[in-house]
Amino acid sequence: MPAPAATPRMRPGRHRDRALLAASLLLTACGQEPAPAATPAADAVAAAPANAHAARCIVPDGGTVWIPGGHFDMGSDQAYPEEAPVRATDVAGFWLERHEVTNAQFAQFVAATGYVTVAERPVDPAAYPGAPPEMLQPGSAVFTPPRADGPAALDWWSYVPGAYWRKPQGPDGPDAQPADPVVHVAFEDAQRYAQWRGGRLPTEAEWEFAARGGQPPSMRQPGNANTWQGAFPEFNSGDDGYVGLAPAGCFAANAYGLHDMIGNAWEWTGDRYASQAQIAPGNPDARAPEGDGPVAIIKGGSYLCSPDYCRRYRVTARAGQDVGLGTSHIGLRLAFDRPPPAGG
Repeated sequence: MPAPAATPRMRPGRHRDRALLAASLLLTACGQEPAPAATPAADAVAAAPANAHAARCIVPDGGTVWIPGGHFDMGSDQAYPEEAPVRATDVAGFWLERHEVTNAQFAQFVAATGYVTVAERPVDPAAYPGAPPEMLQPGSAVFTPPRADGPAALDWWSYVPGAYWRKPQGPDGPDAQPADPVVHVAFEDAQRYAQWRGGRLPTEAEWEFAARGGQPPSMRQPGNANTWQGAFPEFNSGDDGYVGLAPAGCFAANAYGLHDMIGNAWEWTGDRYASQAQIAPGNPDARAPEGDGPVAIIKGGSYLCSPDYCRRYRVTARAGQDVGLGTSHIGLRLAFDRPPPAGG
């Protein structure tokens, strides 16, 4: 597998610059190998196929499952360099939500607390000298199929004023669906939600142990996950039933009873981004600080991951994401150190 290109990462306070936005998202948007030339029309991405998965979607209820913990070999020596080296790791038992946090769940948090996400907050022009006017409006990063006549890397992502968790495609787009994973949540937003629920973001090791479900990691594109089918980023055939986000819990659970650990939306963890070799057990610097630190680890890949441009639809895959930036393909699920209240 080719090594990923060097990718500049945004520091907090500079994530609204368009060039840095595109560069930072290149990693999490599955941007490593060159995409093949477009053959189908770009607007075919928006054509949704008949949904064969809807009949077996669970009712997202915020339930959790017990992960017994144990010993495993974390990482991979067969994939991207940042996943290596394989190292012996121990995980204590914990509870983990069986599906990604949904818009309905996040709406309860907002209604109860009045919380305003990072994407909704006013922007101080003095903090961003020289930024284009549209970058100074509250908003977030949205994936869009590239134009045939545009520069592909810059065209995949747009900073969309007015995009946030209730309007994931922007103010002119459809409302967020209650059962879909909440997206456009920055690291701070995820932490505040976790605190309100009495939980936390899982560590990378916890997340990977749970995602494996007791099975060895695979290098193949999973057949039972919401990932990209077709020539990325121009055409998604939707053979898995979806061309964008799927409702939480529409693909079969793993051996622990966890849905969508791979694909659909990336998921925040509570760990700083560093190489596997730097993250030693018990190292206090491995945890991402409260609302601080430039880059945290996300896991699981998203519906944008494909064999021809990103192979991060695997349990060992990992990426770094600026803590101050949410996107249309990053969500979360919570871990708990004690049994949470019934129903979340």
